[in-house]
Amino acid sequence: MEARATFCREEINSTVWEVPEKYTHLKQIGTGAYGCVCSATNEKIKERVAIKKLHRPFQSEIFAKRAYRELRLLKHMKHENVIGLLDVFTPVSSLDDFQDFYLVMPYMFTDLSKVRGHLSEDKVQFLVYQMLCGLRDLKPGNLAVNQDCELKILDFGLARSTDAEMTGYVVTRWYRAPEVILNWMHYTQTVDIWSVGCIMAEMINGKTLFKGKDYMDQLTQIMKVTGVPGPEFIQKLDSAEAKKYVKALPHYPRKDFSTLFPLASANGIDLLEKMLVLDADERPTAELALEHPYFDSLRDPDDLPEPEPYDDSHDNAKLSLEEWKRLCFRGVKSFVPFPRRDSKRKNTLTMTP
Repeated sequence: MEARATFCREEINSTVWEVPEKYTHLKQIGTGAYGCVCSATNEKIKERVAIKKLHRPFQSEIFAKRAYRELRLLKHMKHENVIGLLDVFTPVSSLDDFQDFYLVMPYMFTDLSKVRGHLSEDKVQFLVYQMLCGLRDLKPGNLAVNQDCELKILDFGLARSTDAEMTGYVVTRWYRAPEVILNWMHYTQTVDIWSVGCIMAEMINGKTLFKGKDYMDQLTQIMKVTGVPGPEFIQKLDSAEAKKYVKALPHYPRKDFSTLFPLASANGIDLLEKMLVLDADERPTAELALEHPYFDSLRDPDDLPEPEPYDDSHDNAKLSLEEWKRLCFRGVKSFVPFPRRDSKRKNTLTMTP
């Protein structure tokens, strides 16, 4: 945040916003339980941004902890395929007056769920490649794309967190890995590879691959494609109930993916077959998936910087409201923007609204 910025007050949908004067043309684009988001223009660099104002972040310890965690996560994310922070500010200069802070992120054109219809193979390649690049230490929540077909992961929780209340991470059932649905066995990082496979399949075929009406139906839909697993896999299951359930299933053979995805290339089909495997231990990690020939035309070593470990020491801390507030204030005041890398890859793809 720059020194001595001049702030302007504006009321938007009965909420007072106080932002540095360089941010203009505020317009609400989203609202939820924890805050609302406006699009705005950064007049200094003529760039469209999204500004999030948290809803009364210090009304309780849980809200203050959530606010601090969101700030910490966004400050930590320094990958071009993950929504990170461009700026963070508060209109006040002292902790005593501190009540609100605002998070500034890149403005994204649409979310992936609105990108309907059959996408051309080069678009699918580019989007799946970016998902896997951004996935190496994250769980995807929402996936957003801008007009240049650049994708970012936003609104995520970290893979090791189990506190859904804190992370707000809820995956639509249709994209959930089978081991999550039945709580079968240990989760590995390939739980997200399944989700990427489902999204890739949907982009190729223009419709949801596994559209279960409930969890059991979801599982049946999955087995009709992957086939019912053999005894080796059943042995791996932790729960006796899960073993019994799988043994009782009718015998579904594995479907031929080239029939299932007639529009996909041979490499695309091969990658989908590797990602959509029932046994999580058999799925590739994000790093391995990125080495697949499907991405030969896109691969750039600069896309895969070594991720810094996330310091989660505060995630389970029990602190007072005042202590969470002090941590938030310090986090806001110490923010330094991450210098953005100019992509060497000239992206010629565009998304149509």
